[in-house]
Amino acid sequence: MRYVLFYSSAPDVAAKAPPVFAAHKAHYEQFLARGVLLLLGTFEDAQADGSMAVFTTREAAEEFAAADPFVLNGVVSGYRIKGWNEAIGGS
Repeated sequence: MRYVLFYSSAPDVAAKAPPVFAAHKAHYEQFLARGVLLLLGTFEDAQADGSMAVFTTREAAEEFAAADPFVLNGVVSGYRIKGWNEAIGGS
């Protein structure tokens, strides 16, 4: 089981994200280093569709979202976490 964190973009995400991106990057790099963040990125139309990240545990996804500078600074208008039964992919 993997856990997918979906972010909804706040209005005008393209203007809001750049000032906070360095802090967001430092945040996600900590989760990468711990091995609990597997994938992260925006959808093709980030304003309309937001972004997602894949974690090894629900706890890691919850911890990530709770302290993410994008969430704390209003770049993200909301998020949800869903369990995902990965059929093909990493170990």
